[in-house]
Amino acid sequence: MKTAPDSKRWTHFHSALQLAISRAAHKWTYEDFQECFTLWCKEEPHGAEGIFNTVSRHMEDQIHQSCENLFKEFNVRDSINILHAVVSEARARKQRGEVNGKDIWKENLAPRAAVRARTVRVMESEVEHLRAELQALEEESAALYAQCEDNDQKQRAADTKTAELLEILDDVYAKWSQLPQDEIGVWALESAENVGFAQPP
Repeated sequence: MKTAPDSKRWTHFHSALQLAISRAAHKWTYEDFQECFTLWCKEEPHGAEGIFNTVSRHMEDQIHQSCENLFKEFNVRDSINILHAVVSEARARKQRGEVNGKDIWKENLAPRAAVRARTVRVMESEVEHLRAELQALEEESAALYAQCEDNDQKQRAADTKTAELLEILDDVYAKWSQLPQDEIGVWALESAENVGFAQPP
């Protein structure tokens, strides 16, 4: 997708900023550096000058990168281009004598009122959108709550059934414990022997 060329306003602003960054990074001259590190600069003049140039370039690159990050974060480039387009269009309208349109700036129009006129409709639409999302979330929350209640009731029913089964097992075990185990053992042994004798060879 081909992007529109940058406006003169942005080009001039960016060029002026680059010049200001360069001047700020190199404002501290090598002579100033020598005054701070006199002995080292005399003993190692080439090394000191190299360090000075490296620090200057690093400062310039660091400031430049910080500015570019701010431009991206706040969309400065596109905003200045839009501002230039708006100003250019306003000047062209004025030259054509178009001074009575509904969206033409009036001297007695407060900037805050103009901004509100454009943003209220957007905010109302956003409010409706948020209300719809809130209603959907409330319906989803109600459905989840009903499901949790249903699961809780099923869990309680399962716990009740499990308790009843355990009670039956306890009753069966108690009755089994009351039976004469010796007689049962003898009966089981005799039954096994009789079954063995009853089978054909």
